[in-house]
Amino acid sequence: MDGLLIALFNIIVIDLTLSGDNAVVIGMAVRKLPPRQKRVAILAGGGLAIALRIALTAVATFLLTVPLLRAVGGLVLLWITYHLITADDDSGHTTNVEGNSHLWDAMRTIIIADVTMSTDNVLAVGAAAHGDIPLLIFGLTLSMAILVMGGTIVSVLMSKIGWLVYVGAGVLVVLAGEMIASDTWLLERGWLPEEGWVPWALTAAGAVLVVAAIVLKRRRRDRARHAMQHAAALAVEPDTVDARTLPGAPLS
Repeated sequence: MDGLLIALFNIIVIDLTLSGDNAVVIGMAVRKLPPRQKRVAILAGGGLAIALRIALTAVATFLLTVPLLRAVGGLVLLWITYHLITADDDSGHTTNVEGNSHLWDAMRTIIIADVTMSTDNVLAVGAAAHGDIPLLIFGLTLSMAILVMGGTIVSVLMSKIGWLVYVGAGVLVVLAGEMIASDTWLLERGWLPEEGWVPWALTAAGAVLVVAAIVLKRRRRDRARHAMQHAAALAVEPDTVDARTLPGAPLS
């Protein structure tokens, strides 16, 4: 009985500790959706993510042997951060079809991010459960509850306090740096030193990369917008010209 209680306690602590970052992603992904679509995205996206966690748990030992797993996961997380920040650039008044596409886009982001970030959670919960299937199912179910509640709270806060989006992006960039710095394949080959400054250096490099990509995209967007405005002005200009001033026009 004592062993069961200890295992339960360990699983709860692990879920509370490791599910916070996932909740930040969910909150950022759904913050612009209408309330009904927000609930659908959180529940459906979170449910599918948990199903994939169960599948990952079955091959947890194999995951530890995959080269560059955490490094690639860190890079994917940087892409997700860029995607979540620039999603507002293309937002606006949307039709139902566009709204549905945004719903699927949010669900896809939630699933990709959760699978990318959940290796630690899957391995830790699996180890804490000690092969006990009911305990494992409890741990994964608890993580889903934390994701749903945490993601809902984060999305509400971010919709009311806009600058929190950038705080969330900072959390994800830091996590990406830590994931890359802890990649076993890179460490074993000496490509990354096991020093405390390495995660922060990778975090800074990742932040520069994400910011540069955001600036480039927004500059391209602004140039395209100015070109469209210029073309629209040229299209309207002939209608505003007095025909009597054109070459060859008869004198009055």
